[in-house]
Amino acid sequence: MMTTRDTSAIAEQTPWGDDPRTAPSRRTDAPRTAEPGDDRSNPAAVHGIVGGSLALRRVLRLVESVATTDAAVLIRGETGTGKELIGGLIHTLSTRRARPFVKFNCTAIPAGLLESELFGHERGAFTGAIARRIGRFELAHGGTLLLDEIGDLPLDLQPKLLRVLEEQEFERVGSAHTIRSDVRVIAATNRPLEELVAAGEFRADLYYRLNVFPIDVPALRERPEDIPLLVRHFVAHHARSLGRRIESIPPDMMERLVHHPWPGNVRELQHAVHRAVILSRGASLQLPPLDAGVKMARTPAPPAETFDDAAREHILEVLRDTNGVVAGPRGAAARLGLKRTTLMSKMEKLGIGPGDVATARAQCPVAQSAPSIAL
Repeated sequence: MMTTRDTSAIAEQTPWGDDPRTAPSRRTDAPRTAEPGDDRSNPAAVHGIVGGSLALRRVLRLVESVATTDAAVLIRGETGTGKELIGGLIHTLSTRRARPFVKFNCTAIPAGLLESELFGHERGAFTGAIARRIGRFELAHGGTLLLDEIGDLPLDLQPKLLRVLEEQEFERVGSAHTIRSDVRVIAATNRPLEELVAAGEFRADLYYRLNVFPIDVPALRERPEDIPLLVRHFVAHHARSLGRRIESIPPDMMERLVHHPWPGNVRELQHAVHRAVILSRGASLQLPPLDAGVKMARTPAPPAETFDDAAREHILEVLRDTNGVVAGPRGAAARLGLKRTTLMSKMEKLGIGPGDVATARAQCPVAQSAPSIAL
């Protein structure tokens, strides 16, 4: 299975000098950014992995250690750090490299279709299933399946994934035929699975099964020394694709890029450089104002209204309309379609008394009588 190149995360170090003003160009004597096909002896370069920081080198050493095994790997890191690229590199360095590398994002498919997407379905298994469909596990047979955003996998589907991981078998939706599975699973997430387990949103047994070999991909702010290398890489890549000639990157501009917090990590950096290359009219890179980034602090949502809250409000509204009368053909019980005794029981359960009715009636701009509830 062919995989597309993704330069949105981490890319390979180029052999340029230490001067930040050194810029990529199309001159024959200028070093060129590492691109797929340049150095097949360096798998990280082929996968667009750029950087020489200690933090990144630690990740690559872990990748080399686990790649030749069939152990499940859990790649953790913030959005935009290159988790998918690390997963692809593990596959490339594994003994399964000649077999398919299938990527699946658990948030990209509606929850009702996830089981069919992962395990496939038979014709007629459900409304709209007009033909047999092969799922991701069958497509990845003999190879590697990357399950991205695993923390968003619905709770009811997690036992089925656990069964595949433990027993290496599954059934298509609508079929009783068991299919053997030979797939190495790599999971990736930007969510704290331990907290999800504690909250009951993620199965503990599945977490331990996936977390055999965890790899934490560092955020860009944790490896700022890689930013100049990444900037030059992305400038060369986008200048080439746009047919531009960028001769230099001003030192003050590079300084701004290095000290920016980059909450979106390398993906955000790449987009900023892409935008800068588009806006640059001369041979020097021109950097537009950088985004402040998405504010992580959010205003807390108001507490969700419970069913009892809604029922209480509705009963009070009817009592207000009936001037507190419960019984009779025009009373609140008749309007609500309840027996008088049933309504009185609900009112007692919900704590509705004469004072509550008076408060509700006071909110209505009509003449008020003494607060009471007429039975």
